[in-house]
Amino acid sequence: MPRPRWQWPVLGSEQLALVASLYFAAACNTTFFGAVIQRGGLHGAQGWWTAVALFVAIAALHFLLLCVLFTRWTAKPVLVALLLTSALAVHFMRDYTVYFDTDMIRNILHTDPDEAGELVNAGLLPSLLLLGVLPSMLAVRVRLRRRTWRRAAWIRALSMALALGVASLAILSSFQSVSSLMRNHRELRHLVTPGNYLVSALRVATEHPSRPKGPREPVGLQARVVGRPAGTRPRVLVLVVGETLRAQNWGLNGYARDTTPALRRIDPVNFTDVTACGSNTDVSLPCMFSDVGRANYDKQRIQSRESLLDVLDHAGVATRWIDNQSGCKHVCDGIAHLSVSHAQDPVLCSGDRCLDGILVDALSRTLDETAGDRVIVLHMLGNHGPAYFNRYPHDARAYLPECRSAELAHCSREEIVNAYDNAVRYTDSVLARLVATLQADAGVDSALVYVSDHGESLGEDGVYLHGLPYAIAPDTQVRVPMVMWFSPGMQASRGLDLQCLREVARRPASHDNLFSSVLGLMQVQAPEYRPGLDLFRPCLPATGA
Repeated sequence: MPRPRWQWPVLGSEQLALVASLYFAAACNTTFFGAVIQRGGLHGAQGWWTAVALFVAIAALHFLLLCVLFTRWTAKPVLVALLLTSALAVHFMRDYTVYFDTDMIRNILHTDPDEAGELVNAGLLPSLLLLGVLPSMLAVRVRLRRRTWRRAAWIRALSMALALGVASLAILSSFQSVSSLMRNHRELRHLVTPGNYLVSALRVATEHPSRPKGPREPVGLQARVVGRPAGTRPRVLVLVVGETLRAQNWGLNGYARDTTPALRRIDPVNFTDVTACGSNTDVSLPCMFSDVGRANYDKQRIQSRESLLDVLDHAGVATRWIDNQSGCKHVCDGIAHLSVSHAQDPVLCSGDRCLDGILVDALSRTLDETAGDRVIVLHMLGNHGPAYFNRYPHDARAYLPECRSAELAHCSREEIVNAYDNAVRYTDSVLARLVATLQADAGVDSALVYVSDHGESLGEDGVYLHGLPYAIAPDTQVRVPMVMWFSPGMQASRGLDLQCLREVARRPASHDNLFSSVLGLMQVQAPEYRPGLDLFRPCLPATGA
């Protein structure tokens, strides 16, 4: 008698959801449980029971989520999409310590193809194949049971009620430990996969648009330049926004390596204790140009209001944004702007990126094209990771061996730091060349201010890149370098006491200081100006600002 041919099982949608939720809890939450252990959440005699309670609760809550998403027609495509996406999420959480909160989802949505291309590499394949493709192949072979809609609704309601009860019992059985853990380490919820990215994506999708349609709320309509007699030499402020450069590797801050030899020869004013508004560009860039700032941070309010550049424009100070990055995050909306990130320069540009040296030529051209008081913003590519080795020319390598891969897991920490420091030195050389360009323009009084948007983790405590939730972001991600240079003419025309400013530079500062400091330096009077945040005010004549 022939043996019966084996057939794939027939499952109800709830049964498939149960299997999938157990799989997600076991295979996709290793980073979560590792973080729980690291924070001492499973220590003590009851540690094992807390682990069981967390596992059961995670599985039950994901079962509830899948029951909302699954029907007989949607179950398979939704499950395959979740398996593949979760496999990618596991890779980035494990290898880069990424937390999928709303800010991270926004970063992902706003990442341009060039940045994304550096993160999509062969290192993704093991996680994608093992955790995504293989279980997806099994899932699509499962046959789903047909039911009448009445029976399906009854079973679905009963299943969800049971899952809610199981989740509640699991949490209550170890309530003291679980509640204490989640209360003291709220960031852990952003590691529970796939619920983390699904909930965060839903919040981003349902929140008010980051850039409301229509005109933004005006800021500084009453702004005007004061104390500037007719016939005085024009002033040019070049505001250089760095990218992913942390204070800890800045030579002028006392780093063991002299990563800033060119600036050291110029002897600019170096601020040694500067805090960024965010741990990622999407937060920091709009924040540093806003009058709202970190102290009163409100993302919607910042995005809906005009920026520092608009205030300067209202006052009659010409503004221009020159970008070698992925855009200005709406800061320069309505302002003259130019992107040089894909310029056609055989030396400085490759197929998808230009080195920051391209900004030197762009500044020189801009100075020739415009006149009067101006503020020119240069947005650098800087140290944008993980491909640090692509941020400087081959002949600028000072520290070897360097990591020559975007897959940081394939490099030693020494190689990663070497590549990062090489990129820091290249930024140093570009800044020195920008200063030289300003010095060569004898017809203007000029100044340059450089500040990075946020820092970077280079493997400390297993954390790489940036973008951790601000509440738990390490100093490496939120402490940034800031330097200032002033021509003799600018110092004289503003009456700026440089030694006084060097004393100010030893005190704590932040991105919140930028808005009022720029207005003060350019003698722009506006209701939004706050004297207490103007870094220059203590070092200017009493009537100068």
